[in-house]
Amino acid sequence: MNTATELRTKLRNIDHRSYPAYKELRGQYNFGDYVLSIDHVQGDPFASPSRLSVHVRKDKAGFPAQYYDTPAKRVTLQDHLTRLFGRWVSGGSFQAKGSGKSGLMTVSRCGQQVLERTAMRVSDGDVTLRFEAGFPANGRTINARELEKMLFDILPDCVRKSLYYANIDKEKLKKAIWLCEDQQYIRESLYENGLCAFIADGSILPRESGVSEKPMKDAVTFQSPESLKVTLNLPHRGEITGMGIPKGITLFVGGGYHGKSTILQALQNGVYNHIAGDGRELVITDSSAFKLRAEDGRSITGVDISPFIKNLPNKKDTVHFSTEDASGSTSQAANLMEALESGSELILIDEDTSATNFMVRDGLMAQVITPGEEPITPFISRVRGMYEELGVSSVIVAGSSGAFFHMADTIIQMKEYVPIDITKRAKQTAEEYDKAVKADEKDYVRFPDFNRKRCPSPDMALRKEDRIKIKTMGTSELSLAKESVELRYLEQLKDQEQTAALAYLLKYAQLKMMDGKKEIRQMIDMLEEQLDKKGLESLFERGDVSSQLARPRKQEIAACINRYRKLRI
Repeated sequence: MNTATELRTKLRNIDHRSYPAYKELRGQYNFGDYVLSIDHVQGDPFASPSRLSVHVRKDKAGFPAQYYDTPAKRVTLQDHLTRLFGRWVSGGSFQAKGSGKSGLMTVSRCGQQVLERTAMRVSDGDVTLRFEAGFPANGRTINARELEKMLFDILPDCVRKSLYYANIDKEKLKKAIWLCEDQQYIRESLYENGLCAFIADGSILPRESGVSEKPMKDAVTFQSPESLKVTLNLPHRGEITGMGIPKGITLFVGGGYHGKSTILQALQNGVYNHIAGDGRELVITDSSAFKLRAEDGRSITGVDISPFIKNLPNKKDTVHFSTEDASGSTSQAANLMEALESGSELILIDEDTSATNFMVRDGLMAQVITPGEEPITPFISRVRGMYEELGVSSVIVAGSSGAFFHMADTIIQMKEYVPIDITKRAKQTAEEYDKAVKADEKDYVRFPDFNRKRCPSPDMALRKEDRIKIKTMGTSELSLAKESVELRYLEQLKDQEQTAALAYLLKYAQLKMMDGKKEIRQMIDMLEEQLDKKGLESLFERGDVSSQLARPRKQEIAACINRYRKLRI
C-alpha cells in the first residue's frame, strides 16, 4: 500500500499534464488514521466525478458494538454517518477551483427514509465511506495543487469530524439508534397484536407540499379513535398510544380533502423507518405492504390474472397473460398477482388510482350484464377470499363508492384529518340498503388456485454485450442496454439511488440467475439473501462499487423485473 506522502509526490509529478494522467493515481494510500482509495478516475473535468472511498479500522472509528449488532441498527448508524459527512463535506465542496466539476465533493443525499446505501458500510466496526469528487483542471490540464488541497486539507477534516466516535455528537447518535430500536419494536409487535399497521398519536402525516417529504407546519396531529387505540411500551420512549389497523379488510372513507389519501401515503411509506422530526417516525406498516394501482400501458409477461380476468372474447390466455400495452384492469390484476408472488401480505389501494371495472361492479350492472358476459371478477369479490385463504390484508381508500362497506371488517371515516371509527354505523346503514345489491356484493367467493411458476429465460443478446450501459431518470425510469423500464407508478420507490440499484439488480439477475429453471420468486429470495449477507457491493465483480446505490425492497425488485419488456417466461 502507498503512503500519503507518495500520493503527494504523484500529484506534484502530474501537475499541468493532460487530464488522463490523473488515472495514475488509482490505488490505496495510508493516511495514518484511515486509508484513502481512489477507485475510479473521471475521463475529463466535465464527466461524472471520480469515485473515492475512505476506510477506517474498528479500533480507530471506535463505535460501540451495540450500535451495529442488528441489521436495522447498523443501517441506522450508516445513515447517521452519511448525513453527518454530507453536512461537513458540503462546506468543502468547490473550495478547489477549476473547469467543469472541479472541486466538487459529494456523498449520497439522504431523504426522510433510513435506507441502506453503498455510500457507507459498517462491517464489524470497520467503516467504509464512498463519495465522489471532481478532480480539478484548468481547461483539460491537471491542476494538482487544487486536488492536493482537497485530499490533504478538506477531506481529512471532514473524515475526522464524522467517522470517529470520539469526535461526533454522541447524544444525537444515541437518539437515532434508540429511535431505530423503538421503530423495530413496533414493527415486530404488529404480528403478535394482530395488526398490519400502527400510527402513533401525535404523528404529523401531511407533507409540506406535493414535491416535499418534510412535514407540514401547523398540521393537525393524528389522534386514534378510542375503539382502535393500542398501547405499546417502547424500549426507550416508554408508553405510547396510537391507532392499530387490524389484519383483515380496512376501509377509509370521507369527503374530499379530509385526509384519506394522506393517511394511505403515510401507510405506504411506513414500510421504511424515518428520521427524527419527520412526523411519521412511529408510523409503522407491514414491511411487505404493496401499493396497488392501475398502470395503463405497462408490459406484462406470463402472469396468471385468471382469478380476476378470464374468458376474454379474443380467447387470449389469461393463465399465462402477456401484453405490451396493458389496460387499466389487466395492469391492476397483474400488479396484484405479482405482489402476491413477491410475498406481500398487505395490499394498499386508493380508488382514485384504480380501474373502476377492476374494483367493483354494482348490482344494477350485474343484473343488466350477466356474469357469463363479463370477463372481469372484480376485486370486491376476491378481497375476502384473499384474506381468509391467503392471509393477505387490504387497506382501501374510497370516497365515492360504498360497495366495500359490506366486505370491510373496519371502517374509518376521515373528517378534517381526524379518524372516526364508523364500523357499526356503516354496517347498519349497509344492512338497510338495497337487499339485492347487498347480496351481490356480500357473497363470499373463494380465491381460486393460480399459477405461481414463472421461470424467466435469459436475454442472450444482453449476455453478448461487452459493456452494458445503465441509465436512470430519478425514480421514474431506468434503462438497461437502452431498454427502458418504467417505474413511475411504483409509489413506494422513494430515492433515485434505489432506482440505480434496481438497474444493477436487473442486470445481475439477467446475467447470473435467469436460466429458464428458477422461478421469479426464487430469484428474488436469492437476491435478498445475497444483499443481507454481502450488501449491494456484491453486485460489482471488479470491486469498483458505485457510491450512489440505495437498497430497494423485494417488492420493487420483483416489480422492476416484471416491467422489463424483454422478459421471457
